Amino acid sequence: QVQLVESGGGLVQAGGSLRLSCAASGGTFSSYAMGWFRQAPGKERELVARISSSGGVTWHATSVKGRFTISRDNAKNTVYLQMNSLKPEDTAVYSCSAGMGWFKYDYWGQGTQVTVSS
Repeated sequence: QVQLVESGGGLVQAGGSLRLSCAASGGTFSSYAMGWFRQAPGKERELVARISSSGGVTWHATSVKGRFTISRDNAKNTVYLQMNSLKPEDTAVYSCSAGMGWFKYDYWGQGTQVTVSS
């Protein structure tokens, strides 16, 4: 069983930056593909970024490409989401997910709130 704990959310002005972290425990972190999702009020959950177990392959949604970067440190059992040039429409609860495979989302964190003011 894998436990995921996100941190790093908060309130930031438009154009600012935040770095989210997701710390994993209880499993072999380097075996899991990891992803960041977000859900804004009244909207469906959206996959923001994904990274392979080794970190060698990444994917970012078109809406965040060029502004957000997913990365991971397998020695620290942590995945990151660097968010730059934030926009009010990036406001959402951001959650990380771990899966044994690129399209698998087996475990979830509780989420961290990101609010971007205009």
